Amino acid sequence: MRLYYLKRHRAVVSGRAEVDLVGSTDWGPGCVISAFTKVKISGRFVMGRRVQIGTGCFIGAGGAGLTLGDDVLVSPNCTILTSNYRFDRIGIPLQEQGTESKGVRIGHRVWLGANSVVLDGAEIGDDCIVSAGSIVSGSIPPRSIVQGNPAKVIFTRR
Repeated sequence: MRLYYLKRHRAVVSGRAEVDLVGSTDWGPGCVISAFTKVKISGRFVMGRRVQIGTGCFIGAGGAGLTLGDDVLVSPNCTILTSNYRFDRIGIPLQEQGTESKGVRIGHRVWLGANSVVLDGAEIGDDCIVSAGSIVSGSIPPRSIVQGNPAKVIFTRR
């Protein structure tokens, strides 16, 4: 698996990372996936150039897919999910109701702080910073610094 991603995408995947081996990926050169990170791919997974994914992250690229722009930094222990259980029918177990996916788009030069969570349907604009421990579930305008649960804009970069 490591050799496949190195040869196909010129990406470095740690021998201690768990990355699904699928053809629905499109990665730019210089990507790095660190140790103890799990990447589950059942939909489209696009990474720009020089994306770095830190240690201990979980990424679920399913359904509508995940797109990461160039020079994205994903700090340790972050979670990115691109699908969600349906929950509209009471009395039926969630796992029997199926899932839905809106996808996630993360722009260029974004920094996700440690332990951040990005949920299905999120869209993060270019040049954003997501503070450590924040939960992003909606749309974040470009050049924003966000913090909290749910993540709210606390500053706009100039």
